[in-house]
Amino acid sequence: MKRWIAAALLAAALPTLPAWAEPLATTTASDSNYLQRVPYQTYFADYLALRQGRQADLVFIGDSITEQWRWGAGNAVWRARFEHRAFDFGLGADRTQHVLWRLQQFDLSFLKPKAAVIMIGTNNVSDQPEDIAGGVQAVIAATQKKFPGVKVVLMSILPNERATAKMAAVNRLLAPLADGKRVVYVDLASRFTPEGDNWKGLSRDRLHLTEQGYTMWADALDAVLPTVLAN
Repeated sequence: MKRWIAAALLAAALPTLPAWAEPLATTTASDSNYLQRVPYQTYFADYLALRQGRQADLVFIGDSITEQWRWGAGNAVWRARFEHRAFDFGLGADRTQHVLWRLQQFDLSFLKPKAAVIMIGTNNVSDQPEDIAGGVQAVIAATQKKFPGVKVVLMSILPNERATAKMAAVNRLLAPLADGKRVVYVDLASRFTPEGDNWKGLSRDRLHLTEQGYTMWADALDAVLPTVLAN
């Protein structure tokens, strides 16, 4: 009951626009990022072709931090712990509105994931926390529509040099979205503790992850996935 009340309060706190108002950018699907990334279009088409007919019980949805599971610092961890069971649906520079567009446009019907791991919002740095949270909420809904019956593992947005305070404020709005059943919230950000002028698990750009950071993420998932997938 307490979780339901918290989720209801958050839904009430998120922006509700009058009928005549322009919809929020964070919740309006946009192709602007995907169309600008021609090399990714080829890369992702090849990845789709490679994965056709190959099942996955997990799908990872997000921006470059998610994308770099496969080809960046997360590659070794991905190959050891997720390659055999997961599909990577990450694209660098994506904001919530860009993920919404990709979820609408790509045929992923060959996938029947049991759980979707979502981390998105850090690139919505120019938006207000309430708008970012609304965008993440829209991504959750779009994911559930895309993959009926899927459980969502919602990751907190990680600290970064650009907007740590703002993303912490967003995380406070995201946590109540979890009901512990269809949506589970994982406070990954709390594991990325300050270290000097950076954070544990982050690279020199103070935004993307090191291999250690991806190991930390994988460990956090190991702690919740057995329960999520069993229910």
